[in-house]
Amino acid sequence: MGSQPLNETAAVNETPSLDGIPAPSGDANLIDTDYVVGQDNFSGKITIALDIHGKVFLISALTVLLFVVLTLALQSEAAELFTSLRGWLTSKLAWFFLGAANIFVILCLALIVSPLGKVRLGGLDARPDYSYLGWFSMLFAAGMGIGLMFYGVSEPMSHYSAAVGGVSVGADGLRSDWAPLAAAAGDSEEALRLGMAATIFHWGLHPWAIYAVVALALALFSFNKGLPLSVRSIFYPVLGERVWGWPGHVVDILAVFATLFGLVTSLGLGAQQAAAGLSHLFGIPSGDLTMVLLIIGITAIALLSVLAGLEKGVQRLSKINMGLAVLLLLFVIVVGPTLAILSGFFSNLGAYLVNLPALSNPIGREDANFSQGWTAFYWAWWISWSPFVGMFIARVSRGRTVREFLIAVLLVPSLVSVLWMTAFGGTAISQLLGDGFTGVQEAALELQLFAMLSQLPLTELTSFIGIVLVIVFFITSSDSGSLVIDTITAGGKVNAPVPQRVFWVVIEGVLAIALLLGGGLVALQAMAVSTGLPFTLVLLVGCIAIIKGLLSEPRR
Repeated sequence: MGSQPLNETAAVNETPSLDGIPAPSGDANLIDTDYVVGQDNFSGKITIALDIHGKVFLISALTVLLFVVLTLALQSEAAELFTSLRGWLTSKLAWFFLGAANIFVILCLALIVSPLGKVRLGGLDARPDYSYLGWFSMLFAAGMGIGLMFYGVSEPMSHYSAAVGGVSVGADGLRSDWAPLAAAAGDSEEALRLGMAATIFHWGLHPWAIYAVVALALALFSFNKGLPLSVRSIFYPVLGERVWGWPGHVVDILAVFATLFGLVTSLGLGAQQAAAGLSHLFGIPSGDLTMVLLIIGITAIALLSVLAGLEKGVQRLSKINMGLAVLLLLFVIVVGPTLAILSGFFSNLGAYLVNLPALSNPIGREDANFSQGWTAFYWAWWISWSPFVGMFIARVSRGRTVREFLIAVLLVPSLVSVLWMTAFGGTAISQLLGDGFTGVQEAALELQLFAMLSQLPLTELTSFIGIVLVIVFFITSSDSGSLVIDTITAGGKVNAPVPQRVFWVVIEGVLAIALLLGGGLVALQAMAVSTGLPFTLVLLVGCIAIIKGLLSEPRR
C-alpha cells in the first residue's frame, strides 16, 4: 500500500475564482508560522527549519506522544481496552461502515455515467502528465502492498475452510460465517467459488471507491479550484471561510490520526509477517523482540530514505518492489496450477459480481463474524488509509476526466487484486485439494504465504523475495506516509522541511512498537477502526462537496 512519493509543491494562498464557490479571503493562510533555517549573526545560535501549521501539528504530535507513553506504561490495561474497543465498534457500527462504503461505490458509478464525468481535473485545457501504462502502474503501486502479502493466501484459505465445514481463523480470530459459505459445506468447488467471492469483496470495488472519493475530492479542489492540497479544502463548499479556522483544524487532525493509525496497522502486519518469514526461513525466533528490532531497523532505513531525497530514496525502492511483486505473481502463475488460476480469474470475478449485493448488504445480517470481524474492520482500515492513498492518486491524475479517472481507479486495481488473490489463494487451496497438503490450512495467518511457497520450486528464493517485499513495502509506506502526514500538518505544502518528516517517520515506528506490545494485532486493528469511524463522516460530507464542486465546473 502507498509505495509512491509525492513531489510537487502545492499552491498555498494563490486561489483563483472557484466558479460558483467563493474564493477564500486574503488572510486564509494555512501556515501559521514560518521559521527559516540559518544562523543568528548576533548570538551564533543555529535555528531549525520548521514550516508548521501550528495548531494541527502540535495537537496531533502531542496527542500521539501521550498515547504512546500511556500504551507502553499500561500494557495489560491497554490490551484489554483495545480488545473491548475493537469488538464494540465492529459489533455496534458494522452497519454504518457497510452503508457508508456502499454510498461511495454508488457515487463513483453514478459519476461515471453522468454528464459530470466530462469534467477534466485541472481544467478544460489540462492534459495528462503520464501515459496510460505509467498511470495504471502507479495506481496499483499506491494500493495494498502489505495487505496483499499478508492476506493473499490466508483470507481465501480462511473462507474456503469455513465453507467446507472446517475451522478457520479470521482477521480477528473468528471463523467466517457468511451464510452462503455455510451452505456450500461438502461441495469443494462451490466452497472455492464462494470463498474467493468473499475475499475479492474485501479487495475490489469498495476499497477502491473509498480511495477514489478522497482522490477525486483532493484533485478537484486542488487542481480546479486552486485550494491547498489538504483534506480541509474538500470542505470549502460546505464550510466556506470556516475551513481556515477550527472546523478545518479538526478535519486535518482527524486526517492525521486516520492516516497514522492506518499506516501503523499495516506496518504491524508487515512486522508480524516479516518476523514469521525469518523464523520459517532462518529459524530466527518470531516473538516480540524480533518484531521490535525489525520495526527499529526498518524505521532507520526509512529515515535514510528520507535523508537521501525522493528521487534517490523511496522512488527507487518503489520501482524495485513493484518489479519483485510482479515477478513473484508471474512465478506463482507459471509454476502453480496455471490453467486453474487463469480460468479461476474469470469464475471468481463472476462469483464476486453475483454475490456482491448480499455481501454489501448493511442491514439484517446474521453473519456477525464475517460482517463485523472481516468487513467492518476492512472498511475502517481502508478509510483510515484513504488520505494517504488518495493524495498520491490525486497527484498523478491531473489532466484526466472524472469519468476515465473513476473507471481506472475502480477497475484496474480491482482486477489486479482479483488476479493476485486468485493466484496466491487459489494455489494454496489447490495444494490442499490436489495434493492433500494441509500445511497452509494449519499455519498461522502470517505464515500461510510461506507455507504455500514451500510446495513450489525455488522455495528459499521465493520466500526470501516475499520477506523483502514485505520489508520494502514497509519502508516505502512509512516514508511516503510520513510525507502525506507532514503535508497535512504543514497546511498543504508538500515540500515541508525534512526534520518534520523525520519526526513522523520516527513516530510511526514508535507507535507500531507501542501497539504491538500493548495488545498485538487486535490493538492495531482497534486503532484503525477507531480512527476510521470519525473519518468516515468526513468522507460522507466529502461526497456532497464533490457534487457541488463538479456542478460548478465547465465541461465539454
